[in-house]
Amino acid sequence: MLITVAGFKGGIGKTTTAVHLACYLSGLGKTLLVDGDPNRSATGWSKRGEGNSFPFKVVDLMQAALYSPKYEHIVIDTAARPDQNELEALADGCDLLVLPTTPDALAVDALLQTVDLLQSLESDRYRILLTMVHPKPVKMAEQAREALSEVPLFDTEIRRLIAYEKAALMGVPVYEVKDRKAKIAWNDYEQVGKEIMS
Repeated sequence: MLITVAGFKGGIGKTTTAVHLACYLSGLGKTLLVDGDPNRSATGWSKRGEGNSFPFKVVDLMQAALYSPKYEHIVIDTAARPDQNELEALADGCDLLVLPTTPDALAVDALLQTVDLLQSLESDRYRILLTMVHPKPVKMAEQAREALSEVPLFDTEIRRLIAYEKAALMGVPVYEVKDRKAKIAWNDYEQVGKEIMS
């Protein structure tokens, strides 16, 4: 399976999503994470860990052609804010395009413009993932779901938890962090993975 994670606004959990989907898929088969973000966030995350802290290999976009044939699952963390041509290539070049977004109005508005573009390209291989959702019930997530009711949306939401920040700082997946909410954080991504594979 080839999954591409793309973001149209900074700070929406794009790299966190790519890393944890790769973690999930690595439990199902040999998995590669391609870091196509110029910031090299996934690469930096993996290098902060001791030894081989990820259960998958991380390579640069320029190395992807060499490594990809050796892997059953590939997750691509893309550059933020793709233009129309890049978006067309992303949508056409994967099994599923995952579009993380926070539930705030500005992020949802930006995402809806992207969805309009995907629909004009007649692409149906994408799904929206609500990220950084406040763990306590708040209206913002409900309003975001209403605004996105006409588009493919994951049932699972990724909660806003400090465990993800700790994981990035330590260079490990969230399930390796000593934090009382780490198990909850990992469970969110496990549920997303199950939705993808079902």
